[in-house]
Amino acid sequence: MTGGKRNREIRCARVQLKARGIFLIKHKIYVRHHSKINFEDRLRVSLIKGCVRTVLGFEGVDMPCEVSVLITDDASIRAINFEFRGIDEPTDVLSFPMLVFSPPGWADPGSNAVDLETGLTALGEIVLSAERVRVQALEYNQSVERETAYLTVHSGLHLLGYDHLDEAGEKMQMRLREKQIMRELGF
Repeated sequence: MTGGKRNREIRCARVQLKARGIFLIKHKIYVRHHSKINFEDRLRVSLIKGCVRTVLGFEGVDMPCEVSVLITDDASIRAINFEFRGIDEPTDVLSFPMLVFSPPGWADPGSNAVDLETGLTALGEIVLSAERVRVQALEYNQSVERETAYLTVHSGLHLLGYDHLDEAGEKMQMRLREKQIMRELGF
């Protein structure tokens, strides 16, 4: 699928969500590429931002939030994975939620979670390996855009308390949400 067609699909998904009153909240999504990422290996920032906004909209996040996304390489994500999880290998994506939601999904965390200077609630950080995205896209016979979208949606749900550690309820609930959101994004 061409980039132009994909952009139209994403805009269409945004319009559909906005029509349902979901996209009225102004979120701040920061995306940056680590300096080690070559220009040709960079992931599409607009796609990542759109995916995060779609997750927040689907989950009914009704206050302005802040999410940071770092796009890095396998060596850097491996170091982060080891530092925070004790696993000495690269991974595709890591999520670092700032808040705890139980059960999963959006629940107003209260005024204590709002940064008084920005008026935003910091949800957390997503770290994506551009190398893993490309390798997995080839492995799963899909586009880099689709793999980028899936991992961003997956990680965004983690920021809102979703998990997949148990093989039954939680994992099924998270996979269902991923499918719904990916469908809305046109994938």
